[in-house]
Amino acid sequence: MGRPRKITSVKQLEEAWEAYKYDCDNQLVLTHDFSAKNSEFVSKELKRSVTYTVEGFCVFIGLARSKFYETYADDKRYRDTVTRMREECELDARKKFELQVIPSQLAGLWMSNYGYTTKTDTNVTGGVPVVIHDDLPPDDE
Repeated sequence: MGRPRKITSVKQLEEAWEAYKYDCDNQLVLTHDFSAKNSEFVSKELKRSVTYTVEGFCVFIGLARSKFYETYADDKRYRDTVTRMREECELDARKKFELQVIPSQLAGLWMSNYGYTTKTDTNVTGGVPVVIHDDLPPDDE
């Protein structure tokens, strides 16, 4: 028999997810800047946010990601909640790009986690001629 589940109900999973999102949205960061006016360095604690991820949630609750998916994503009782968590992660990343919280240069990297790809144009050049033949019979036959 395996170990008992870390999370034993859908409600408990949802509460843990909300606590994780609150933690992500309320990270305190100590910043330092030089004040030319006072000729000294000034430090200030600012509230910042980090992007939601299922991986981050697993670290937050102390559970391996593989174990989380095996235990909860494959269990039909938790499936809707796990799907909503993934969707909220995607939405959070998209919002942070649109609000320029995350630099746009990282969009391809982040959004590839959710199935998005960057558009690539392919131009074929070279000396090979392309011949198109109309070998279909006319419509009136």
